[in-house]
Amino acid sequence: MNKLFTLLFSAVVAFAATSSHAQEIKGDAAAGGTKNAMCIGCHGIAGYQSTFPEVYKVPMISGQGAAYIASALHSYKKGDRKHPTMRGVATTLSEQDIADLAAYYSARGVVDGVELPAMPAMQANTQVQALLAKANCASCHGANFSKPIDPSYPKLAGQHSDYLLVALKAYKVENNPNVGRNNAIMASMAKQYTNAELKQIAGYISSLPSDLKVVPQSRFR
Repeated sequence: MNKLFTLLFSAVVAFAATSSHAQEIKGDAAAGGTKNAMCIGCHGIAGYQSTFPEVYKVPMISGQGAAYIASALHSYKKGDRKHPTMRGVATTLSEQDIADLAAYYSARGVVDGVELPAMPAMQANTQVQALLAKANCASCHGANFSKPIDPSYPKLAGQHSDYLLVALKAYKVENNPNVGRNNAIMASMAKQYTNAELKQIAGYISSLPSDLKVVPQSRFR
């Protein structure tokens, strides 16, 4: 319990510092729409698949929270998320670029007045409920997995199940220069599960109603 408290406290302090800095830079969604040439080749094509570190659908980012998109890009830029392609993209972005892209994708495809139910209509089976309770996943990502308690946390509901599985497994990877995610809290959570259990969790969360989507966009503009 003390270890978990320490991890949570550290995460809050780190987010407070990041959030304070982020508030100094305001994202411009219109500007973001002119800066996404390196994004649309993967995230703007429905069903597009990555082949590294295994085959999986690239995540849907339209409708994702702006603070999370910015946080993820900063993590790739710093190397806390170890994905060669994404790091290559992120390192070319300025702080303003990141803010603009986050604003653009968080608003893309959003329909005003449409709000997801606070609780998912489809409840997980008993086994998956037990798995979710083990790490108390809803306490951070929301009961419907689409209203995280902190804007820097991702919306998960409806995300591709194969991507969710790859992401969760990445938190378990250590000492690999090209694969893995350095996040002490998520690592401690993910390591409680076998990969088969993570697959069950990902399958359920991907089945839930979602704000996330792919808004098709031509690579050629």
